[in-house]
Amino acid sequence: MKKKLFLLSFSICLMGFGILRGEMQKVFLKAINICLECIGIG
Repeated sequence: MKKKLFLLSFSICLMGFGILRGEMQKVFLKAINICLECIGIG
């Protein structure tokens, strides 16, 4: 149980760190570009 709680809190901390660095915006922009290329618009 302690291991699961530690992994959960560690994962949340890493996600928060990534969001603060602006990684979420980069991932969304790449996903949008890939989707537009797949349907032939981009």
